[in-house]
Amino acid sequence: MTTAWAYASPIEKGWYYLHRLICAAVLLFLIAPILAIIPLSFNSVPFFTYPMPGLSLRWYEEFFLTVRWQGALYNSVLIAVSVTFLSTALGTLAALGLSRADFPWRAAVMSLLISPMIVPVVITASSLYFFFANIGLLNSYTGVILAHTTLATPFVVIAVTATLMGFDYSLVRAAAGLGASPLTVFFKIMLPLILPGVISGALFAFISSFDEVVIALFISGPEQRTLPKVMVSGIREQISPTLTAAATVLIMVSIAMLTSVELLRRRSQRLRGISNA
Repeated sequence: MTTAWAYASPIEKGWYYLHRLICAAVLLFLIAPILAIIPLSFNSVPFFTYPMPGLSLRWYEEFFLTVRWQGALYNSVLIAVSVTFLSTALGTLAALGLSRADFPWRAAVMSLLISPMIVPVVITASSLYFFFANIGLLNSYTGVILAHTTLATPFVVIAVTATLMGFDYSLVRAAAGLGASPLTVFFKIMLPLILPGVISGALFAFISSFDEVVIALFISGPEQRTLPKVMVSGIREQISPTLTAAATVLIMVSIAMLTSVELLRRRSQRLRGISNA
């Protein structure tokens, strides 16, 4: 790379730096709203204004200490954790089935499983609303959890399927040949090797449920108000700087999740002997 760069023409070097500059400008355009929101959460006055007259933690105190926001945060965590366990179990089982060489109609089944990621969420939400209304699951934790699981499961399927693409099935055949039961083979051989993919899918499932708002607006009731739903209601009713504190918390959770996914991806590559170079 160094030798090739040394012999590159000025035009090639110019295009290289121009490409980097355009990428940096696009990245700045995408993250500029986030960079603007985070400082406002420390504003000392109840106005969205720059420059800020002072710094304060009053909006974080209101977010973490008031019943309204704490109840919403509790609901979001409870629902997201339940969705994570349910979607991880269903998505992992689906990925294991799809990874079998003799699985019929694999492409069609895979397309069906990931369709919630393709269909606009408002269509999914309205369909679930009418379906749950007929079976009595509206305004219930069960209904919200099942609805969010519909959206979260495809993330697990994709993550685990990608991990299984590099899995050495000769290990499974060797363990089975030595007399190990299918459950022993799965928990002792397969699961430790595909665990990074499973955890990555679980993290995506958690964040997809934790940040989801459209389905929550359709399915949940007053007792199931999630954090994003309370934020939307706050924008409609009264714009408070507490919204910026809540948004900052969501941003930090998302960054932590994405960092964990990247670390798990690198660990998965090391387990499979793939170089990062």
